[in-house]
Amino acid sequence: MGVMSTAVKMDLKTRLSLKWEEVKANKVSYLFLAPYAIFFLIFTVLPVLIAIGLSFTHYNMLERPKWVGWQNYLRLFLADDVFLIAVKNTFIFAAITGPLSYFLCLIFAWMINELQPRIRAFLTLLFYAPSISGNLYLMWTIIFSPDSYGYVNGFLLYWGIIDQPIQFLTDPRWMMPLVMVVVLWMSLGTSFLVFIAGLQGIDETWYEAGAVDGIQNRFQELIYITLPAMRPQLMFGAIMSITGSFAAAGQIIPLVGFPSTDYAAHTVVAHLLDYGNIRFEMGYASSIAVVLFISMIAAQQIVQRLLSKLDD
Repeated sequence: MGVMSTAVKMDLKTRLSLKWEEVKANKVSYLFLAPYAIFFLIFTVLPVLIAIGLSFTHYNMLERPKWVGWQNYLRLFLADDVFLIAVKNTFIFAAITGPLSYFLCLIFAWMINELQPRIRAFLTLLFYAPSISGNLYLMWTIIFSPDSYGYVNGFLLYWGIIDQPIQFLTDPRWMMPLVMVVVLWMSLGTSFLVFIAGLQGIDETWYEAGAVDGIQNRFQELIYITLPAMRPQLMFGAIMSITGSFAAAGQIIPLVGFPSTDYAAHTVVAHLLDYGNIRFEMGYASSIAVVLFISMIAAQQIVQRLLSKLDD
């Protein structure tokens, strides 16, 4: 047993020595990487570790954190009914908007990429513009205004389809579908641009080789050449879609208020903002953040395994 332990230590020491020699041989590359690595550690890794630590404490930002163990997590799943509603809403929202947004970005990018450069540039800007416009929620609140002055209600009243205005932004039956429509309309953002760039970077000779090998139509080109060649961009787009759908709150709150009626559009991030920014229960808010973080990581791992099959 002692011999095995010594052998393991020697093997570890050898590997560390080899790794250190590799670092010294590539020290210039590591120096260029250092600024990003330092900022990433300080502003990403360190906050995540602090949040995990605070999730096991009671911390109200006025007193020192008090260790409570798993109490926050037990309260979260066993005593917080609003959180369970938020979890249900978040998973429904993510399950619908995440895949739809992802495939819409891919399909529109694929279609626009086939056009002439000037037309492609114009349509790219046209589709991308809603994702960077900050006051478009005002337009949707006017369109779905809960009185006869709203465009949708005015149209339905004019044609006699309804006899009184529908409370689109306060009725629990309408809030979540309406929010999904708005989010999908604004979803052609970074992933859309990445897909356009990925399509532009595919070597045209691959399609010529595919035609020689028996590919007969554009659909086969998409399946056997385009998608495998865009695997890094597809992975990035999937991560962005998952992150955006799970972290939805900024698009929802301006439309339906905070909190929404009967918590019908209440999400996990909205619950996190409630306890973190309003109640200042930072320990409990950290436990919500940790659960959300683990859920996003699990979803990303599933998507990565599915996309890895493109290489097969």
